[in-house]
Amino acid sequence: MNSGKFHSLNELDDVAKDLLEQAKSVKIIAFTGELGAGKTTIIREILKQFGIDDFSGSPTFSLVNEYFTLNNQAIYHFDFYRIKDQHEAMDIGWDEYLENENAWIFIEWPERIEDLLPEHFLLVNIKHSEKGREYNSKMF
Repeated sequence: MNSGKFHSLNELDDVAKDLLEQAKSVKIIAFTGELGAGKTTIIREILKQFGIDDFSGSPTFSLVNEYFTLNNQAIYHFDFYRIKDQHEAMDIGWDEYLENENAWIFIEWPERIEDLLPEHFLLVNIKHSEKGREYNSKMF
């Protein structure tokens, strides 16, 4: 398990690089944490690492935002906060997104689709603390 802290937005560049390095073999990162913990903020910074500046925000209602890097690599950002059951994830083609082995996948609220998660992914838990925010990551 890896862990780190960040106190300001200026430190997110290092957090994003760290998480991408940890997940480079699986290309799937699942983010857990309370509302407002910083899941979406970290994903926005990760997208910047890929040269993507047109961040659409969290796909809370659409469930997924799709991005493409300059070399046409797909990046899928999922937010499952509002789903009522896992069938909603299947209805948008969840398993088809997973089939794209070259794509990066970022998932907010993965606990809502726990039975549908792939065998291998990086799980990142973000927490507020008195000293800022802390994150712990574990590879599955």
